[in-house]
Amino acid sequence: MRIDRRWAERNLGFDPISTPAPASTFAVRAAAKSANIEDLQREIIDFDSEGPEGQAFLAFTTATGLSRFTEIPWPKGLEPTTGKAPGGTAASPLPKADVLVVTWTVDEGHALSRVLTPGKDSRNDYRSYTHNFANISKNMRAGCPALQAKRLGAYWTSSIGGKSVVVFKSDSHMSQDGPKLPNIDVWTQIITEVQPKLVITTGTAGGIGTQFEVGDVVVSPIVRFDCTAKFKSQPFHDAHYSSGAPKPKFFAKAKTLFKANSGQLPKDNTRQPKIVKVALSAPDSCVLTTDFFGFDTSNDHYHLQGLGDVSEMGDAILGLVASKMGPEAPRWVAVRNVSDPQIKAEGTLKEQAALAAQIYKGFGRWSSVCSAIVCWALIAAE
Repeated sequence: MRIDRRWAERNLGFDPISTPAPASTFAVRAAAKSANIEDLQREIIDFDSEGPEGQAFLAFTTATGLSRFTEIPWPKGLEPTTGKAPGGTAASPLPKADVLVVTWTVDEGHALSRVLTPGKDSRNDYRSYTHNFANISKNMRAGCPALQAKRLGAYWTSSIGGKSVVVFKSDSHMSQDGPKLPNIDVWTQIITEVQPKLVITTGTAGGIGTQFEVGDVVVSPIVRFDCTAKFKSQPFHDAHYSSGAPKPKFFAKAKTLFKANSGQLPKDNTRQPKIVKVALSAPDSCVLTTDFFGFDTSNDHYHLQGLGDVSEMGDAILGLVASKMGPEAPRWVAVRNVSDPQIKAEGTLKEQAALAAQIYKGFGRWSSVCSAIVCWALIAAE
């Protein structure tokens, strides 16, 4: 699928270029005024469909909020069971668990918590995590999300089929924390504390190529850096990393479970969301981590085509950390849902970025429900 302004009109109810959304619909007001690409990147991280800006966005558009969420008909004995309040305090280490699941933006957190920790929302209910914050935050740039939140993230626990799970919403980001990359320290710390057998990093991404629709999920044991901006001089700037193959036992079931909420995805979708399983033998099929807010365009402006299936801004850090841990590293996998497909190269690049951001705001939470269900499938198969 290739999307354009007409697609936005049909699926969001407005054209972001000719009829810009009101400033009240933005979490980052600078993004409403200038459409600066860096501000739009931050807008995607901070936008909260459950907050005031989200309510204004839902009133202005035809998008729907998670109040429309339909409970998922889980297989008996494999339904996610939300844990009790974690012991200790915000400054305590994370509890040990079989699986660690990490997500990134506010709306990804809402969706993941709806699926994996029913009854506990990542924004309102999760336990703040501040362990070693004073030391790690010394390397963070002023204004980044973690410094503003005064924490590294928030978490809760769950269990699926007898496997214990820590669900972590990170406030630390490769793209936001600054040149010293303290996100590496955060990853290292939370993996060391949880001691999981499996780590999943999950959330939204931009589809590369026209084969993807909103809600499709890429499951990849391969991550690759494409650093041509902030970190182009780093030795890892074009490195790729791989882990053990994920277990697809429940993927067919996961696709049937998409149906409970797939009606909230764009009406232009032509089919139910698909799951793309990346093979270790497919070097051009992976999750691609950029150090810039890039997205696929019909003229391949950012030269992403041929490098991976989807692009985002952080997962390869997990591969880097695991490579440094060596034999002690757990298995890991990147689970990314397509929140915005390829963008038609029309108008300016800023206008294309604004279109991608508005599509995320309209459907990021709903496409993240799909990737959260795939996370369930991977955990259930452990």
